Amino acid sequence: MTFLPNRSVPLPEGTEAEYARWLGAIDEELSDPDCDRYDLCRRILTEIYFPQWIGVDPSELTGAARIALLQMDARHVTREPEYYAETDAEKYERVKPLLWLWERFDSSPLGENVHLGVLFRRILARHVFRRCGRNFKAFHQVKLSFGYNMEVGDDVVIHREVLLDDRGGIVIGDRASISDFANIYSHSHDVVDGRDVLTPQTVIGNDVRVTYHATVMSGVHLAENSMIGSFGMVTRDTEPNAVYVGIPAKKVREKPVREKHGPTQDPLAVE
Repeated sequence: MTFLPNRSVPLPEGTEAEYARWLGAIDEELSDPDCDRYDLCRRILTEIYFPQWIGVDPSELTGAARIALLQMDARHVTREPEYYAETDAEKYERVKPLLWLWERFDSSPLGENVHLGVLFRRILARHVFRRCGRNFKAFHQVKLSFGYNMEVGDDVVIHREVLLDDRGGIVIGDRASISDFANIYSHSHDVVDGRDVLTPQTVIGNDVRVTYHATVMSGVHLAENSMIGSFGMVTRDTEPNAVYVGIPAKKVREKPVREKHGPTQDPLAVE
């Protein structure tokens, strides 16, 4: 194999500074304990999607245009966790507008801009998660359930189209990596009555790799430095330093013991 660390990608002169000003203003506003998160969400999304309607009273519009503008304000939206009996209404109220902002940003023309998107989601994650370590990196279209039940360590990478169902809580350790289209669950339903729900915490240990399209079921503990192969479905705890594949995932070998390459610069690490 060829050693291929990520490289830095230069932006046109002035672009990075423009991004930094916009992101810095958002972070500063969110850091104010008196910040109206719903108003912040509404203003940002209106600027992105409907700048021509900034300051317009929705009652002055007609039909679908009025409804579309209302969607910029998360107060006019209901989301699935709000219907769950165990949801902490106060905690969810604080994160709801930021989760809505996260998802609508990702669906906008800005969402697939890697540089801007990673930094934008990093700011939101720090204000949504129970704990968010340094240099968190999420690519576009990551889906969160509650958000406030997430605990994330340092240098964690979540790739595109990942589902993080943190209904019962998800803990992700340092340097863990979750690849594209993976699903991580922390709740399950009784086979007889789906209203009987279990919500055990799911733990992904330090240096774990969950690869493409893999699924981790609720309550599973992925031990340190274990790896889940593509399309694997993990239903039981793993052992450290082991590789698991299949449905259900089974241990197929120990990870080889050999010296790794030295540290390389992450071009999007800014902390």
